[in-house]
Amino acid sequence: MAVKASILVASAIATLARAMQPGAASPIAAPMRDLVWGKLNFLHTTDTHGWHGGHLQEAQYSADWGDYISFAEHLRKQADEQGVDLLLVDTGDRVEGNGLYDASNPKGKYYYDIYREQDVDLICTGNHELYHASTADGEHLRTVPNFQGRYIASNLDYIDPKTGLQIPMAQRYRKFQTKNQKLTIVAMGFLFDFTGNANNTVVQPVRETIKEQWFQDAIKENPDVFVVFGHVGVKMPEFKEIFTAIRKQNWFTPILFFGGHVHVRDATAYDSKSFAIASGRYFETIGWMSVDGDLKRTTKDVVAAAAAVNDDAPSTEVAGLSFHRRYIDNNLLGLYYHTGLNESTFPTDHGRNVSQMIAQVRKDLDLDYTFGCAPKDLWMTRAPYPSEDSIYTWLEKEVLPEVAINEDRKDVPHLVIMNTGAIRFDIFKGKFTRDTTYIISPFLSVLNYIPDVPYEVASKVIGLLNKAGRILEEHAPMDARFMAIPEQFAIQQDIIHENPMPSFAGDSIVDGQKPLSGAKKEPVLIEGYTTRDDIGDDGDDAIHSAINFHVVPNAIQAEVGFSPKEKDETPGKVDLVFFDFIQPWVLGALKISGGNYTNDDVKSYVDGTFTELMAGWIKENWPADC
Repeated sequence: MAVKASILVASAIATLARAMQPGAASPIAAPMRDLVWGKLNFLHTTDTHGWHGGHLQEAQYSADWGDYISFAEHLRKQADEQGVDLLLVDTGDRVEGNGLYDASNPKGKYYYDIYREQDVDLICTGNHELYHASTADGEHLRTVPNFQGRYIASNLDYIDPKTGLQIPMAQRYRKFQTKNQKLTIVAMGFLFDFTGNANNTVVQPVRETIKEQWFQDAIKENPDVFVVFGHVGVKMPEFKEIFTAIRKQNWFTPILFFGGHVHVRDATAYDSKSFAIASGRYFETIGWMSVDGDLKRTTKDVVAAAAAVNDDAPSTEVAGLSFHRRYIDNNLLGLYYHTGLNESTFPTDHGRNVSQMIAQVRKDLDLDYTFGCAPKDLWMTRAPYPSEDSIYTWLEKEVLPEVAINEDRKDVPHLVIMNTGAIRFDIFKGKFTRDTTYIISPFLSVLNYIPDVPYEVASKVIGLLNKAGRILEEHAPMDARFMAIPEQFAIQQDIIHENPMPSFAGDSIVDGQKPLSGAKKEPVLIEGYTTRDDIGDDGDDAIHSAINFHVVPNAIQAEVGFSPKEKDETPGKVDLVFFDFIQPWVLGALKISGGNYTNDDVKSYVDGTFTELMAGWIKENWPADC
């Protein structure tokens, strides 16, 4: 026991000066906007996808889960001192996307113990917790018990493998009182109408869930505040359906929404007494929402509200509410700023120990092992496709033609189709590590094929995947947008900033470390989020120069093994190779284009996952040393 204690103390001392991960990029100061506190306040994470070690190559997002634990502990203390309340919310997709989760065997071996260290008040499921039966099992057997009473599954069931019975993944809703003001909250946690889940789970459409008796009972609880959180974009129809159902029964009760799934910072309001926020992706962002005003309802208010619903007459209105949001960069200097602390006073014992836990896991998984040195930055959306700086052009022109080779059929021309959503992040110039492989391609995607497809049929597939839309969806189980990157659920057009430097005129901003002292010269900014949502353009806590966003297609295609003559003339038959995830859409596109193929016609094309194939290509083609 004494030895273990000594190791803990040594670990804490070693990480005192730098709580984030060893080797992470040093944080960079930026001009800052303050947090606006209210009576009821929230910290929100979503779509963290295993990035609990932070962004080691990006200075503005390099804090880790231990730093977030320290941050939350300090803000809870501030809330207690002010006599207000602070709650933590997470809206799913905590898995798949980083070596910290994906590199272990089994996947997530260490993740559950790392994540549970944060004291989250409300937590729900994302679609990535459900793609594989084993992941859904882990969620039910590990995460739900870890957050007993705080994990909410309003429209999700689990099939018990022992009994075969369909049971709720977790409780349907939670009614509780806040710590300091004793505000009564009714909270519900939803998943969008997802249909790609494993067969040991059942997702009920929201429009059916809101008809159920438990929901009708919950919305008659007369709380001070409703909190609806879920793996749903704040502008997706599911949240609107829930809002309408609650508002019909509760005319004036504040309704707060916390969303996710689409990987963007966003906020909106459905009426004057509701507010909704989505807090980005990949642990780049910690969302902040605050509500101020007279939230506590009296017995008289409750009676009046019930009478209003029954008599169809106005009830006592909650007066003077105000809502605020901030999108907090996961940057240590920003976290220092918002807590009023510094390098020596910010880390808590708990936070430091979790940072050390993450560092040890990264070492055990050998996540810093280097496959090669990326010669340049390759972008998902910062560069247009096609272009020499596009990661998709690199894959199409260099990687796919060399890894998509079946030795028994290498002389047969083949079309290789990859969905853009199979790639999850940019490649930065420098070391390409074991961690990077899972950051870029975390999925278990493999290459399948249909042999000897007439070229005139196969050649139409890529166009249909990218353009057919509703017609294609009639032949496939899910929205075609699932093939592309999640951001394009919210962004359908290029966002090009002709003048990327924002103006500071009229904005209450201070430097992340010290006031600007009235200096007229605007500070030098690094690239980052410059969010414009339905509330305005002042949501980001740190001021950045803007980044362009170029929309990408659902899928890209490489032509492999075509002779110069075949490129000038129409070939007879080709092998149609594709990522297994998009098989339903490919079969649908083939049917539309005149090919009658089924799952029985599909075969495995090459051994290994695409992640493994890509890592092998990099090891062979990129220099070993940077």
